[in-house]
Formats: sequence, C-alpha cells, structure tokens
Amino acid sequence: MRDDATGRTLTAHESRETPWLSVVLGYGPMLPLAAGAAAAWWMRGQPLDYLVALMTILYGAAILLFLAGVRRGVSCRTEGGPTVMQIATMLGLFVLGLSALVTVVMGKAIPALGLLIVGYAAIAVLDPIAARAGEAPLFFARLRPLQMPIAVISLAALLWLKWISPY
Repeated sequence: MRDDATGRTLTAHESRETPWLSVVLGYGPMLPLAAGAAAAWWMRGQPLDYLVALMTILYGAAILLFLAGVRRGVSCRTEGGPTVMQIATMLGLFVLGLSALVTVVMGKAIPALGLLIVGYAAIAVLDPIAARAGEAPLFFARLRPLQMPIAVISLAALLWLKWISPY
C-alpha cells in the first residue's frame, strides 16, 4: 500500500477460489429460505402456516436488501470508483427488496414473492458478469450461480403454495 498527499494506492491479489468464510456466509443465509418454504408446505392448512410464509418472505426481503448493500460496498473499492452499472444494480436490488417488503406488509404475498424471485435471479446473472468486469470479487462468478438458485427455487415453491392456497 502506498499513501501520499493525493490518495492511496492498493495492490491486491484476488483468488478465483471462493474463501471458506464466503461459502459459509453465502450458503448459510439461503438455508432459512429453503427451510421456510419447506415448513410452509409441511404446515399447509394449519393455523401457523401463513406466519411461516410471511416470516420467510420478510427474511428474503431483508437478505435481498443486504445484498444490495454488498453491491454498494464492493463498488467503493472498484478501481477508478463506482461504475454506473454497479450503482444501477445496487439501486435495482434495493428497490426490489424494499418493494417486496412493502408489498408483503400490505398483504400481497404473491407480488412480493415475484419481486424477490426477480431480485435473486438478477444476482445470479449479474454478479458473474460484474466479477468478470472487475466490478465484484472474482469468486462471485462461481458462487452466485450456485447460491442464488437456492433462494429462487425456495421462493418459487412458496409462490406456488400461495398461488394454490385459498387464503
């Protein structure tokens, strides 16, 4: 690292391998989505199944909002400063997460789930592109296409449950 009156120069080597902590912190937060969807299906028709589904949707929105923040944080260390695509992606993910949160609080679970599915699918597609462009860590190119389908499939199962449920 070189620090002078005009700023700081960083030299870094970035591995293509996913760090073990990123594996744990990447896949770990996806497990409550899968567990919530499975529990909602298992409890289908019982008094608390709506609450399980609601908590899963709220959790999914919180994680999507967190991932929007991750995109913003990564952009702070991009060579040359944040790019338009990084800021647009962060804003898009944030709007999807916040819209899902507001929508489910208004009692509209199906649109909220649709918004979340779009957000998580977008991460699965856009993060590998950003990694190859130097706008995200290299390991995102390997992690995100395997991590995000867990969320998408879990939320799609919950969407199907809500679609066929009478309430």
